[in-house]
Amino acid sequence: MHNMNNGGNERMPFTTKNYIMMLAGVVVIILGFVLMSGGGEHTATAFDESIFSFRRITLAPIVVIAGFVVVGVAIMKRFKPTDKE
Repeated sequence: MHNMNNGGNERMPFTTKNYIMMLAGVVVIILGFVLMSGGGEHTATAFDESIFSFRRITLAPIVVIAGFVVVGVAIMKRFKPTDKE
C-alpha cells in the first residue's frame, strides 16, 4: 500500500481561487436559466410570441454554456499554492 504521508508536502486538489471560479460559474449558469424563464401565457387559448425572443432562444443558452465552461476551467486550472493554503 502507498503511504499517504509524503513528508508534510500534501496539497489540496483545489485552491480558494478554484472554488471562487466554480461559484462564479454556477452564478452564470443560474443567470442563464433566469434569462430563459418567463414568456408563458396565462390562458390556454392564447399564444404568446415572446417565447421566441432573442433573449430566450439565443442569449440564455450561450450564457448557460459559458457558465459550464467557467466551471470546467475552474476544475482543470491549477493555481500555484500560496503560503496560506
